[in-house]
Amino acid sequence: MAEPQLRDPVSLDRYAAEHLAYIRQTMERAGTFTAISGKGQVVVGAIGLLTALVAATETDGVLWLATWLAGAVVAGVVALISIWLKARRLDVPLLAGPGRKFALGFLPPLIVGAVMTGALYYAGAPQLLPAFWLLAFGAGVLGGGALSVRPVPVMGACFMLIGAAALVTPPSWGNWMLALGFGGVHIAFGFFIAARYGG
Repeated sequence: MAEPQLRDPVSLDRYAAEHLAYIRQTMERAGTFTAISGKGQVVVGAIGLLTALVAATETDGVLWLATWLAGAVVAGVVALISIWLKARRLDVPLLAGPGRKFALGFLPPLIVGAVMTGALYYAGAPQLLPAFWLLAFGAGVLGGGALSVRPVPVMGACFMLIGAAALVTPPSWGNWMLALGFGGVHIAFGFFIAARYGG
């Protein structure tokens, strides 16, 4: 009776490694994006409140717009750095799996928001900008957040609700609706995410 042949130990190791790599890739594709930084969101919210306070002193529409655009750039840089730092700490890939899907859901509404900012301003309807910014940003957070921890899509829905409210409130409230969204919502959810999801 012939003895059963044993597999070559080297090929067995390679076989196991390939299967582990496949399992890891499958889990990354199916997982959630956990690198949203609550602490970073609190800082972003503080930038939003400061921007609203500075913008409230501007009587010139161009300077008001420039103030909010500058605040958005600073907040965006802070958000990206905080996400990168948390992802590095958790050893979570940013440009693969859930991180990539988060970006694909988040970025298109932001691009639409940027294009429509110019269109609304030059069409003589700058009073619609606060509502549109909140709605577009909320849509991005909601879309990208579908692949993130649970509070993120809820945060996106809050931005959209405030944006919808900004459409039916007096235009003079626009700056304070932005403060409520980009300041208050970021801070409230940032503290919650930091406490419940590791920073």
